[in-house]
Amino acid sequence: MGLKDAVVVATDPQEEEEEVVDPQEELRAKCGDSGHCEKYKAELDACTERVSSRQNTAETCTQELFDFMHCVDHCASKSLFSRLK
Repeated sequence: MGLKDAVVVATDPQEEEEEVVDPQEELRAKCGDSGHCEKYKAELDACTERVSSRQNTAETCTQELFDFMHCVDHCASKSLFSRLK
């Protein structure tokens, strides 16, 4: 007598997975729209509009983007770790 291979199929009900939201993304969005980084967002928007209106320009808005993202990250970091599990 030999051993037979048996196939076992689990019939666990498919659980709906809860959508996980990254708290850092929520905080960044909130900080980007807040008055805390308003000055940097206005500078970035003005630069973007200025560069978009020209056809041949070497100007980029890299520094304005870095300034805005620095402000947003600084704002978000204040309460990020208290929201992590």
